[in-house]
Amino acid sequence: MNEIATTATPTALTPSTTDLLLDGNRQAAAAFTAGHLAAPPVRNLAIVTCMDARIEPLRQLGLGLGDTHLMRNAGGRVTDDVLRSLMVSTAALGVREVAVMQHLSCGMGKLSDAQLREKVLETTGFDPGALEFLSFTDIEASVRADVERVRNHPGVAAERVIGLVYDVATGLIHEVN
Repeated sequence: MNEIATTATPTALTPSTTDLLLDGNRQAAAAFTAGHLAAPPVRNLAIVTCMDARIEPLRQLGLGLGDTHLMRNAGGRVTDDVLRSLMVSTAALGVREVAVMQHLSCGMGKLSDAQLREKVLETTGFDPGALEFLSFTDIEASVRADVERVRNHPGVAAERVIGLVYDVATGLIHEVN
């Protein structure tokens, strides 16, 4: 387990999250060799996936830095902002294929939008109103709906859009048709 996940409250003797991140960056930068990479992804691919900490899309899909554009959010859902990014990717940066990858045991499949609204209100005092959190009960139906949303969007110039489901327990991915 890493220090960030186990540090409950920073104290004078415990490094802050910022210190841990900056130290980690200095270590990573010492070995950094990717400064030559261009912004367009080498594989002409964009991936939409969940923000879940158990998902490392590049490693789990056999990809490397510079291979793909990666968009992450709660549930790996195709939101308006994801569509905005996909329009930029496909119209200006050469992306021709899009993969929508959601996963089993996702928190967005465990709580309804109403429950999520209540959690936000209870935790923060902020009422998110009618905000759609895009929770789901059927992951394959969710993937299919998001794939269709990308395919049918007139501003997204993808030639191929696929749907994937990742199993966080086994590490395996299967395609959704």
